[in-house]
Amino acid sequence: MTKLSSLMTSALSLAAFLATPALAAPAGAIKNIVLVHGAFVDGSGWKAVSDILTADGYAVTIVQPPETSLDDDIAATNRMIDRQDGPVVLVGHSYGGAIITGAGNNAKVKVLVYVAAFQPDVGESARSLGLKTPPASNGVAPSPDGFLFIDPAKFADDFAADLPADVTDLMARSQVPMSLKSATGVATAPAWKTKPSYAIVATQDRAINPDLERFMYKRAGSITTEIVGSHAVYMSQPKAVAAVIEQAATARR
Repeated sequence: MTKLSSLMTSALSLAAFLATPALAAPAGAIKNIVLVHGAFVDGSGWKAVSDILTADGYAVTIVQPPETSLDDDIAATNRMIDRQDGPVVLVGHSYGGAIITGAGNNAKVKVLVYVAAFQPDVGESARSLGLKTPPASNGVAPSPDGFLFIDPAKFADDFAADLPADVTDLMARSQVPMSLKSATGVATAPAWKTKPSYAIVATQDRAINPDLERFMYKRAGSITTEIVGSHAVYMSQPKAVAAVIEQAATARR
């Protein structure tokens, strides 16, 4: 093959690649996925799940709640839901479950997904649920000004034991502190009472007791999947977590 022929072949291959249409979400699926992170972390932890969903044709938005109060965090989530161009699957991890329990009342939200998350009923908070069935973790402590942190020395074991050490080290050093106002904010009108919900139990969770997760999800009638993983299951098992989210997006209603 001449140099010119080789260049022409490469150019044609590139043109064919660029002309390939992007994947679209399955027909009838809810295409808009809004992801909400929990305490002590930020939205970057959703990257692997977001990449999978995006490759499968979904439009993904990641909320960055300030964790200053439950009301503030619900408002931040509603702000992003309102930007969507149609129905939404709303997903929350950890404390993010308390957030989506409130924000899920937004008319655009059609289904909820709880990922190793709190799922409070009326009058319950993340803190009260955690006290009801304590987790294995004991590394959370408040700062003098009312924000919670995980002891960096305990972060890997308590939050993300199945992630590489360099990842957990960065997570421990870049914590997003959770205010006591967020931890003690109570649910007033749980969206899971009026909308379908899916849930994931992280069987090796040390930050939320897996038995508490099972209790909450059974109480709500959530379609529940158990995944072997730490509290950071959405990072360590992104394919399995994305599969549950897509199940929620494509279910007939």
